[in-house]
Amino acid sequence: MNKIKISAVVYTNTKPFIYGIQKSEVSNQISLALDIPADCALKLINDQVDIGLVPVAVIPFVQGAKIVGDYCIGSVGAVNSVFILSNVPAAEIKTVKLDPESRTSNKLAEVLLKFHFKVPVEFKVNQDEDCDAIVLIGDRTFARKSEFKYAYDMGEEWMKFTGLPFVYAAWVANKSIPTPFIDDFNAALKLGLAQRQALLKELPSVPGFDLEDYLMNKLDFDLTSAKRKALNLFLEYLKEL
Repeated sequence: MNKIKISAVVYTNTKPFIYGIQKSEVSNQISLALDIPADCALKLINDQVDIGLVPVAVIPFVQGAKIVGDYCIGSVGAVNSVFILSNVPAAEIKTVKLDPESRTSNKLAEVLLKFHFKVPVEFKVNQDEDCDAIVLIGDRTFARKSEFKYAYDMGEEWMKFTGLPFVYAAWVANKSIPTPFIDDFNAALKLGLAQRQALLKELPSVPGFDLEDYLMNKLDFDLTSAKRKALNLFLEYLKEL
């Protein structure tokens, strides 16, 4: 049997999943690559992998896209690693520098600024350009919030706007995957989530950041019906940008 090729996000938010995969038999059935979110997306779009833990904004661009498994990277309110960081209040933001590692978070920022904060904003991709605010995600946010006067947690702002949780990344396949493998894969992900306290003992501490609170409370990994509703709503808003 050919191994199933999988790309997963390299950030701390994915470590429970990787932990479970590495400690289960499913690891023998796969070829696993760890990538930044944008590269996960490109690999899935270009059929370089069979399954990717991809930013949900790319789902419409994946041929034959199908969400697999019962888990995701999500939050119910504040997530503490997906931010619009600014030195002016949201109402005064005129320019925003996008995160080169992200698709979903960049688009979520666009949705929130247009429909929630209701401000006209110009978005920049040149990382050397000065802007009023930046989009920043993942582990790089752990030590950056204090550099800015305002930190808008996009999970929290999305919930204020919609009353729903949010899905940042989901396990998406670009082809039919055998059900027995999906069952084994789900079991591995579940195992990793159940072992988060053991995982925390292996992770280096981050000064000024509560990793235990992040992995145990801020992140919410179950792909619930409310999260699926939020995902569909987000994709509808993307059509209006």
